[in-house]
This record gives sequence, C-alpha cells and structure tokens, in this order.
Amino acid sequence: MSGLPSLDPATLGAIPAAVRRPAYDRDALAVGMAHVGVGAFHRCHQGEFTDDLLGERFDRWGVVGINIREPHLADTLKPQDGLYTRLLREDDRVDARVIGCMVSTVDAQDDAGAALDVLASPDIEVVTLTVTEKGYCHKPASGLLDEANPDIAHDLANPAQPKSLPGILATALERRMQSHGRPVTLVSCDNIPSNGAILGGVVRAVAERRKAGLSAWIEANVAFPSTMVDRIVPATAEADRQMIEQTYGYRDRAPVVGEPFRQWVIENRFAGRVPQWDLAGATWADDVEPFELLKMRVLNAAQSALCYLGLFAGHEFTCDDMRDETLTAFVRRMLLEESVPTLPPVPGMAPGPYVEQTFSRLRNTAIRHRNHQIATDGSQKLVQRFINPIRERLGRNESVELLSLAVAGWIVYLAFASKRFGRRWTVEDPYSDRVAAIADRVGKDGAALAAEVLSDDRLFARELFENAGFKATIARHLDGLLSDDPIAYVRSLLNEPAVQAGR
Repeated sequence: MSGLPSLDPATLGAIPAAVRRPAYDRDALAVGMAHVGVGAFHRCHQGEFTDDLLGERFDRWGVVGINIREPHLADTLKPQDGLYTRLLREDDRVDARVIGCMVSTVDAQDDAGAALDVLASPDIEVVTLTVTEKGYCHKPASGLLDEANPDIAHDLANPAQPKSLPGILATALERRMQSHGRPVTLVSCDNIPSNGAILGGVVRAVAERRKAGLSAWIEANVAFPSTMVDRIVPATAEADRQMIEQTYGYRDRAPVVGEPFRQWVIENRFAGRVPQWDLAGATWADDVEPFELLKMRVLNAAQSALCYLGLFAGHEFTCDDMRDETLTAFVRRMLLEESVPTLPPVPGMAPGPYVEQTFSRLRNTAIRHRNHQIATDGSQKLVQRFINPIRERLGRNESVELLSLAVAGWIVYLAFASKRFGRRWTVEDPYSDRVAAIADRVGKDGAALAAEVLSDDRLFARELFENAGFKATIARHLDGLLSDDPIAYVRSLLNEPAVQAGR
C-alpha cells in the first residue's frame, strides 16, 4: 500500500470523516509551550488534553516537541508537521483522531543547542516533560541529584554543553535570566512521587554550581508543579500503522494507541500564564500526593508485579497475565491487604472500587502492553510502587510478605539476564549489570543474592538492609522464584496465611 497518501497538512482535509480532525484553525496556532520527551505517552495524554483545550478555548498554546534522547523526530513527526493519529482501543472498539497541537519538532540528541534555543525563548511559558524516571538523574531512594551520573558529571564540568535533562534546563533558565527574564513553569508528567519537587530539586542542585544569582532567580521566577498522569499507552506496533492504512487509507509514521481512560491531576502552582487544561477534563489540586500514591501503589504496582510474574509464567502482554488466575489472585491480595492500607484518603475516589477499575483496565485485550516494556527501568519504579509502602508497613510492624515478592520478582528478572542463568532475555535497567554480576557469582543462593542487592542504598534505605526479617523474606522469595516452577511457589503463598515478616 505504498501509494497511499501520507498524513501531513496538505492531506489532512482528505482523510475519512471517521477520523476526527483538530477542531480549530491550525494555521493560526502560535507557540506557547514546549514538551521534552516526545514519546507515545505524551502524544496520547498531554497532547490530547492540549488539543481538547484548543478546541474549547483557542489560545497561544501550540507545542514545540523536543527530544534529547532517541528516537529522532526527523524520521517520524517532522515530515508530518507534528500531526499524528491517536487511536483509543477497548477490546473491539476503536476511536481515531488526528492531534494537531504540535507545531514543530526539534532533535537535540547530539547537541543541546537547538533545545536550549527553544526553552530559553520568551514565547515559551510552559514546558511539560516525559523523560522517564531515569531522565531526572536522581537517586530513587532519596530524590537527590546523583552527581556520580556520567551526564551530570559532564554537565557540572561543561555547563555550556549540557547533556542531561537537569543540565539542559539549568542552562536554558540561565539564558532566560540573562536575556528577557520572563517566568516559566516546568511541569513534570513522569511517574515519580512528588515529581515537581524532584524536578525542582535536581535543577536547583545543578543551578547552584552556576553563576551567582541563578538559584535565587529560579526561586522567584520558575514553578515546578507536581502532577499525576494516567493512561495506559503501550509502544506503537507495526500492526497499528497497518491498521490505519487498511482502515482509513493513509500512512502515519507516528500513530499512538491508548485506552479510553485518562486522568491528569495538576498542582495549582504556575509562574505565569496557565493553560486551562481543566476545560479538557484535567483536575487542579492543592495537593497531588494522595492521587499519585493511589495510582502508583495500585495501578502501577499491579503492572510491575504482573510483568515480572507474567514473564516467569511465559506470558507476553498484561492482558495475558490477567487471564492467569494465580497471578490475578496474588495481585488482588497484594493490593487489598498490603498496598491499599498505606494510602491516605483521596478526594472523590475510594480505593476498593479503584482496584476493581484497575483490573478492568488491565484486562483490555486491545491494549497490547508488553511485559518487557513495563519492566524497562524497573529499578527507577521500585521505590514508589513497593519500597516506600514496605517501609511504612514495617514501621507499623505489619506484614510485607506480598509486596516483598514483587521486589524479589524484579531481582530475579534482572538475574535471568545474566550469563549464569542463560541470558534468558535482554534487560534495560540502570541496575542490570550490577545484579547480573551478583547473579553470576552467587547463582541460586537467595540469601546471598538478597544480601548483596539490598545493600545498595541508592534504592534500599539502610533500615531495610539492616532489617533481618525483611532480608530473610526477600531471600525466601528469591529461592521460590528461582525454583523450577516459580508460579507454583506463588500459588503456594496464596494458600498460606500472610507471614509477619520483619518483626
């Protein structure tokens, strides 16, 4: 079907009526925002919210998309002038729509200069970010800047040629201060607890090494609101591109696929003009933390636990995991018995129904979310999904039997990538080499594996490493998951009363 027209401004008017188009005059759209990290999630979430906002109340909120890491936008969105198709899928139902709020794109993977030009421009009043957890170059256990990170070390020595996100933002803010001085709001949309505070912390830590006055200027002119974002968006597959060609008759290099559900809770703290995303269904809040804890400790925790155990069971997608009675029984017990009791009250949301809604979303057979994709950078997700609730429960002398199994699942997932375990799969995780090296030395010795992995205080607080009961629980789970039948071990846990670990 190579003769099909490609999506771009010239062909937009000719696409079928079944595909919705931007409900505003795109030619009149001026730039007011930038987004760093133009991946599938941003295009299916914040991009859609902004497009809805422009349709409700047109304003100068066109978006410049910036990538400082792969992929290169020149190969996908640039030829389409920022246009792309958003598909929402639920089982056999599909909703297709072209999103038009992105008016230009910038590739800054090799040289940050073009990104700095955009971010320092007086036209840019809001910058949103989705760079994944590791993009913040912080220590997950503490949230502090990781000065040992190679990119941070480079940026501290070479501030004019930054490579890291904190370094690029600090340099862009320095340029703003020196040129026009206009305020700006930096909106983190990544799954990190208190993401605005983390972003602000790492940027200020870099800024403190720069010219005198930059930290004070940032304090007075830059806002870092926290947010909670929610929509399941798997990686786009070739089948998704083919579906658009076969069903709608045009080619799209950059479609995205997501579930119908979406949520965006934003801290009401901006430094200047505010996009009225509430007109598109977003929620303003004085305190985002209760919302983010509910999402991270229920939905995200379920996804992470399922991805590891699902891979051990031989499943490829989350929806496959959800058909496994052992896995769903374990995750439901983990959430209801150990995760939910750690949650503060959430305005307008009850945890029990939220758990059932989560299960319904994860069963969606049209969302082909690969277990390996969810497992990517798992070390950067452990603290908020499992380790923090474990610390809270141990502090109250409560069981962490089930949450600990999820942590053990992460360790085994990385261990299985080692030579000792046959390099069962390739792992993308900052801790993969370290855990693989430990696994090569100790093999199936759960106690030795637990002792070495838990000793890393970048992830595990010292109190956890020194807690003999917790360490013994992790070791026992490692022995079970490294056995010939790890799912039988999980099933055996469901037939026993919760063990009061860590007492």
